[in-house]
Amino acid sequence: MPAVLQDWFEVDTDAGMLRLRRTVHPRARRLRLSVDAGGARLTWPPGTPLAQARRFVRQHAAWLRRKLDELQVRPAPRSLRVGQPDQLPLRGLSLHLRWREGRFPALLQGSDGVQLQLPAHSARPLLLAQRLLRGFLEAELRRDAARALNRLVPRLGLAPTALKVRPLKSLWGSLDTRDCITLDLALALAPPAVAHYVLAHELAHLRVRNHSARFWAQVSALDTDFEAQRGWLRCHGAQLKLELSRLIGDATPA
Repeated sequence: MPAVLQDWFEVDTDAGMLRLRRTVHPRARRLRLSVDAGGARLTWPPGTPLAQARRFVRQHAAWLRRKLDELQVRPAPRSLRVGQPDQLPLRGLSLHLRWREGRFPALLQGSDGVQLQLPAHSARPLLLAQRLLRGFLEAELRRDAARALNRLVPRLGLAPTALKVRPLKSLWGSLDTRDCITLDLALALAPPAVAHYVLAHELAHLRVRNHSARFWAQVSALDTDFEAQRGWLRCHGAQLKLELSRLIGDATPA
């Protein structure tokens, strides 16, 4: 299989000169734009004409500039530091995050926050803490998603084959060809109504595999307040992903 190639790609648009990371991926089937804390990225299928790529970026220049501006105006969150009290965003609230010493690693939840318990001489205490946080956040989001599915699936008359939760760079959710839904772990930090909207969005794709008017009508049938939640993600989504990155880093479940 050909390697994934990355370089830089500049396009002069009505929104100004845009500089993007270009990723030529052998499995890509269409041009795709995404924005994360590292900037803008253009996924480029092999053999795509240069003129077509420039035209694609110009068509989406206003959206791209808005997303980049949203990232630039927000300061990077303070790094998570072992032993230092902090705040843990959860379901739209801010909980106290404290630390304690114990015989084994554990995350303990109380009425006003959570405590991370770590052994005194852990080899990699930050990674251990990040894994505990990732597991906790995933369990919280899965619980909320299960409750939402119990309400939404009977109304839709269709169900996903599985539900996955993991950090996503630019998406909030996806539905694959096997009807498995994946939710971004960062949704655990957002108000439950936001995660409900993303789940309704992906469920609607079980019936309509595009973003036509018929699709949005199906989303509205599942979540009448979806436009407000879309707006919330536009305003706060970039910060949400940065916050998740600071809390869990590159930690994967042990």
